[in-house]
Amino acid sequence: LVTRRSKLPLMRVAIPALAGLSTMHALVPPHPGPLAAIGLLKADLGVTLGLGVLIAIPTVVVAGPLFSRLAARWVPVDAPDLFLNSDENGRSGIAPGHPKFSVTLMTVLLPVILMMGKALADILANKSTVVRNILDFLGQPMFALLLTTLLAIFTLGKASGMDKEAISVSIGASLPPIAGILLIVAAGGGFKQILVDTGIAKLLANGITGSSVSPLLMAWLVAVVIRLATGSATVATVTAAGILEPVAATMPSTHAALLVLAIGCGSVFFSHVNDAGFWLIKEYFGISVGENIKSWSLMETVLSVCGLLLVLLVSVII
Repeated sequence: LVTRRSKLPLMRVAIPALAGLSTMHALVPPHPGPLAAIGLLKADLGVTLGLGVLIAIPTVVVAGPLFSRLAARWVPVDAPDLFLNSDENGRSGIAPGHPKFSVTLMTVLLPVILMMGKALADILANKSTVVRNILDFLGQPMFALLLTTLLAIFTLGKASGMDKEAISVSIGASLPPIAGILLIVAAGGGFKQILVDTGIAKLLANGITGSSVSPLLMAWLVAVVIRLATGSATVATVTAAGILEPVAATMPSTHAALLVLAIGCGSVFFSHVNDAGFWLIKEYFGISVGENIKSWSLMETVLSVCGLLLVLLVSVII
């Protein structure tokens, strides 16, 4: 729709949007991957969130608007037939009572704001104060997400003209995808435990600790290998975090957070044919496998490498 309204090539619009989504997937809690890695590596949630947002902004700029110029040349396609039923202004099926942009933005960012508030309270507020206790409670990831879900029922559901039955159906329809994510995380955790129990994780961790190569770079490489083998970014994140758990135990809190981010960057490296997201993007935009590799897959690679370079740069500074 944005492509038809702006008269821009599809990739000039699609790649920045996908870069933003993929960066959040890799670097910013409360996404399941980073949250699981934070728990396994005993990293500080607030520090990881703050550094993740800091690194995500330039990463999105490079992998999104800048790379989209090249992607638009390599894959010069228009909006797919999926949107041919829109009018000349690109409007298609938009409900007259859709929420305002400001309300939608507030709802989407609420969990991030709550967790950032908790992180700032941990740094600035004295322990056992009322403000610190309230922000610590509200900033817990599960409660922040629950509160946001309840708020979204009114700001996004009621505001769009949905009645109780429609909201109930929408919430019920969200359960199957959630079940899939839980199974993926559980499978990654089980694989991680197998590596731990067999001693492979400890062997790899000792090799990384004794190596002259940066642990952050090694963590990224481990995540890249698992990503290429399994196709799942979440499995790559959880498994790599399990392998690197002994390494994180020897690191200060800030560098443990950077280890989480390095793993997150590696988990999105070069999406290809064994990644469900690869086929989702291909079919949604109506492009060929080769065109998808030249756009989506290369964008993921640029994002992964750029994020790693920024993580290494931040590790030198702090």
